[in-house]
Amino acid sequence: MPRGLRRSLLPTALCLLAWTACAEGDADRGLLLATTTSVHDSGLLGEILPEFERRSGLRVRVVAVGTGAALRMGERGDADVLLTHAPEGERELVASGAALARTPFMQNHFVIAGPAGDPAGVRGAASVEEAMRRAATAAYISRGDDSGTHRRERELLRAAGLREQGGWDGFASTGTGMGLTLQVAAERGAYVLSDIGTFLAFRERTGLEALSRPGPRLRNVYSLVRLSPERFGGRIDSRGALQLERFLLAPETRRRIAAFGRERFGQALFEPLPEPSAT
Repeated sequence: MPRGLRRSLLPTALCLLAWTACAEGDADRGLLLATTTSVHDSGLLGEILPEFERRSGLRVRVVAVGTGAALRMGERGDADVLLTHAPEGERELVASGAALARTPFMQNHFVIAGPAGDPAGVRGAASVEEAMRRAATAAYISRGDDSGTHRRERELLRAAGLREQGGWDGFASTGTGMGLTLQVAAERGAYVLSDIGTFLAFRERTGLEALSRPGPRLRNVYSLVRLSPERFGGRIDSRGALQLERFLLAPETRRRIAAFGRERFGQALFEPLPEPSAT
């Protein structure tokens, strides 16, 4: 990461770490949901969680971090429930015994975004791999934070025959969430991989354009992961976590998720899966 960019992001990272530490040490922390920043930054949680709190009487504390950090919180029992989008990491958490199950319940897709002028010609690429190779000829901003988006980005770069760090002169990492990463990409006229939900939520302020088309390699599935009360005992609110899962899977909530974003953006930011089930 360029030294100036690293310095500019350091206060944000330190504030996030301090806030998380306070949340973890608070005896009255409520139901602690560790979630990817993309779900938080898109505005979805702010739309649906107040209704859950009203019905359940539970206060939900949201810690928005990269999926990798959320999964590590799950490994330690530092959250009650996770909402993440890294299937392999979620399965590993279940296999370790730290989590009871993962329940995929909604999806959207990743998008390669960039400046309107598209100097690398990404829009005309015949495949995702070719789009990544073209983006590598120009400035490119990565989250670089072990989030679900960053993990998918690494997969796509490998499939395209590209290296991540040091792969090309225009590559830089922010080490932070999707919203800020999109804004840095806009300031630098760079390409970036984003989930479509956060991209649409930030499109007006960034001016970036979606340059890729949805496809299997860009599918993005979000899952709820409930932690094991046997592993962590009284440290986690397993009953509250189950209440939240049931609320999010309820038909009324699924309809709200399916409608979220349509009025403002002309399309839904997330799509509920037809038959969510634990795996």
